[in-house]
Amino acid sequence: MGNAQHRDVVVIGGGIIGAAIAYYGSKAGLDITVLEKKELASGTSSRCDGNILAIDKDPGFDSQMSLKSQQLVHELDKDLEISFEYRNPGSILVCENDAEMEAASQWVNRQQQAGLDFKMLDREDLRNESKYFADDLYGGLECKTDSTVNPYILTYSMFNSAEKQGAKIHTNTEVKNVSRNGSGQFIIETNNGTYTANKVVNAGGVWAPRLGEMLDLEIPIIPRKGQIIVASRQQPVGLRKVMEFGYLISKFGGERTVDPFTEKYGVALVFEPTEAQNFLIGSSRQFSGFDTRVDHEVTKAIARRAVRFYPKIADMTVIRTYAGLRPWTEDHLPIISRVDHIPGYFIAAGHEGDGISLAAVTGKLIEEMINEKETCIPIEPLRVTRFKERVMC
Repeated sequence: MGNAQHRDVVVIGGGIIGAAIAYYGSKAGLDITVLEKKELASGTSSRCDGNILAIDKDPGFDSQMSLKSQQLVHELDKDLEISFEYRNPGSILVCENDAEMEAASQWVNRQQQAGLDFKMLDREDLRNESKYFADDLYGGLECKTDSTVNPYILTYSMFNSAEKQGAKIHTNTEVKNVSRNGSGQFIIETNNGTYTANKVVNAGGVWAPRLGEMLDLEIPIIPRKGQIIVASRQQPVGLRKVMEFGYLISKFGGERTVDPFTEKYGVALVFEPTEAQNFLIGSSRQFSGFDTRVDHEVTKAIARRAVRFYPKIADMTVIRTYAGLRPWTEDHLPIISRVDHIPGYFIAAGHEGDGISLAAVTGKLIEEMINEKETCIPIEPLRVTRFKERVMC
């Protein structure tokens, strides 16, 4: 073992979560080394959209966590050297029937009670928002605080600042095995040499369970595939993020009144203008292992859904489609947790579609846990043991 390089904290995973941990960790004086099997942001962080949303979070803990992350990203916009296309336009959810409007008004009431900047929108508001909306849409709701970033550049930007703060980043370094030696140190074998470490943070996203297995640790995260269409913007269809209210229902697994196909693939409208004057159109949710091939049937369903809300964009030009894997957990909250029976081991994964939204707060929490500080938000609901406990009771 004489040739192993010793490090204090090794973070496994070079996506946006690893980037945030490296940034906040190095800023607080931790000695951080990141190991990424391919290139930075080459997994889920480059196959998603770039939203920092509270609008789609359950009021209460979820919303508070998102708000905290939004505040942190607002600070990152001032602190990071490389600008990451941060914009703060708010976002809206649109409804297509009475039942959704009813549900939306309950949602808005709950969010307002939790102190969030939400309000209902009527037909007139929608017309003012975009003349491209279908005429039969009833209304919707708006969240003022929602913002958007370029996830790829934000990841890169946090890594760039982390390196200047002393973090070491190794790409094309795949972790083959993690074990512990007699003195409780971690031994991390990679295709690029062996490291020993005092602490390990598993920020492997959908691959977190594979890393966990190396230490006989079960991490209940499953890949959930999502597809996006990139279209060119010939007309100013809209200036900010729009989702259908059915997106919430599909995210949390409720009943929707849609055709079986739309239901089967969890297809719900998500429309997001990018700084490059294109727009992203989603979304779908399906469990199909680690397969990231684009399914053209799903692409068609997404396009149909978009045309339902924006009939006039039927002739838009599609530039490309891509699919990514969301690290799904059963209760739709990430796992940001120490592992009690493996001292020095931390998990920061399972953010499903909220990795971009929650990256900043995740990085900060892991830094606070490692430095044994009081955390900026409660970490109880994020513990890895919560899944086991639920089964027992």
